[in-house]
Amino acid sequence: MHQELIHIYLMPGMAASPLIFENIKLPEDIFQIHLLEWMIPVENELLSDYALRMTKHIKHENIVLLGVSFGGVLVQEMAKYIKPRKLIITSSVKSMHELPKRMLLAKATKAYKLVPTQLASNIDVFEKYAVGKVVKKRIELYQKYLSVNDSRYLTWAIEQMVCWNQEEPLEGIIHIHGDDDGVFPIKNIKNCIVVKNGTHIAIINKYKWFNENLPRIILEN
Repeated sequence: MHQELIHIYLMPGMAASPLIFENIKLPEDIFQIHLLEWMIPVENELLSDYALRMTKHIKHENIVLLGVSFGGVLVQEMAKYIKPRKLIITSSVKSMHELPKRMLLAKATKAYKLVPTQLASNIDVFEKYAVGKVVKKRIELYQKYLSVNDSRYLTWAIEQMVCWNQEEPLEGIIHIHGDDDGVFPIKNIKNCIVVKNGTHIAIINKYKWFNENLPRIILEN
């Protein structure tokens, strides 16, 4: 008997390209992966409206939606318009109450408006002044995986992340989180599946964990 494929739509993190999922390999007789990409927002676009626009890229029913970091926030907003069979976030937050204090402070003081997002388009300039192996490695990662350097997008995305006002987690959401996440510290996170030694980019450097565990997580009732 032929089993119908389960379609999985993957949403990368803020400004990131779908390349972050390059090592995610799931059994092809059960799952088919589809990669979503960031669009440039229209002026003063609400996150909810952006999410509705993004749902136009969903071509199947009864899908799995998985988002990373800010992409995890976006898929939660998308899930308010479409009914996925599974909603999964990783390295993200389920409500505004899981945001770190520095982001809540940035929201209260509107400090997020001061971030010089135009500098993001000058990553090649940063490379010339990079000092030390760690910095150079990080810039190499940025160059490989960050694809959206439009300052309008970055200004919008930072504001939407910091000012996200989701009070309660969506019902049935599955949260995967690294215990060494420096962006969204796990001490603020409740009810998650823990990836041991996982950082904020666990989807990249802990891909083996995802390949081993995602099929079971998706297929569980």
